[in-house]
Amino acid sequence: MAAENDVHIVGISSLAAATKPCSCSSATSSKRLAVRTFMIVVGGVIPSQDYEFLKINGAAAVFGPGTFIPDAAKEILAKLSRALE
Repeated sequence: MAAENDVHIVGISSLAAATKPCSCSSATSSKRLAVRTFMIVVGGVIPSQDYEFLKINGAAAVFGPGTFIPDAAKEILAKLSRALE
């Protein structure tokens, strides 16, 4: 759906209880479909040992518990701005 709708960012929440497979699947799908790759961000109650795995496998950013929303928004917008240059 993200590729069909030409989105810029896909957000995955740990409430889905599947942040690792969802983020990897999303990143792989965007590459396989040969579309402009969308940025994947992950947030929620995510074990700190999973952060590096998520980043290696396509997450542009990972936001854990206690993340100050305005800081997350600034980081996402900065990364999106660089990606669109």
